[in-house]
Amino acid sequence: MREEEKIFAGKLFDARTKELRDIKHKAHTLCQKFNTIDEYDEDRLSIIKEFIGNIGEKYYFQGPIQFNYGSHTFIGENFFSNFNLTVMDDARIYIGDNVMFGPRVSVFTAGHPIDADVRITGLEFGKEIKIGNNVWIGGNTVITQGVKIGDNVIIGAASVVTKDIEDNVIAVGNPCKILRKITEKDKIYWNKKKEEYFQD
Repeated sequence: MREEEKIFAGKLFDARTKELRDIKHKAHTLCQKFNTIDEYDEDRLSIIKEFIGNIGEKYYFQGPIQFNYGSHTFIGENFFSNFNLTVMDDARIYIGDNVMFGPRVSVFTAGHPIDADVRITGLEFGKEIKIGNNVWIGGNTVITQGVKIGDNVIIGAASVVTKDIEDNVIAVGNPCKILRKITEKDKIYWNKKKEEYFQD
């Protein structure tokens, strides 16, 4: 079994093997290239498609960005990320449509053995992360391995998401917990604000 297959099978793997280093090197090199190009350069955003697993046609990364593998991340339509996105996509990451990340969001699928004797061998493991549609992730948030975030969710700034978050809620904190449901009252209020904007 190849090392990459071990990751997806939930087994321990060695990230130092040439097989995995070569995949990561491609992403690291292209992220570095992206980060050095002016944000108004029309060729900048197309670099993402050279290393990402898949992404919709409409997306924007402010940069700088850092993906570990890139090819293990799959992003839907209309994605936005602010400054300093870090994605440790050892295992796969699935991000839905209309997802927005604030500055300094970190997404970590990688984990390390609790036992020190095993850990110092360099072996590690990964658990995939899933983020639903219409999600806003506030700045300085950390999303940890194995987490599933539902649809229509807001994660407050500086949260650490260690457990699944259900659909249609606002969740905040370290560890991240549900604050409240998003309701019809919220929809009415914000649509009124949008109407006021377009009337000015």
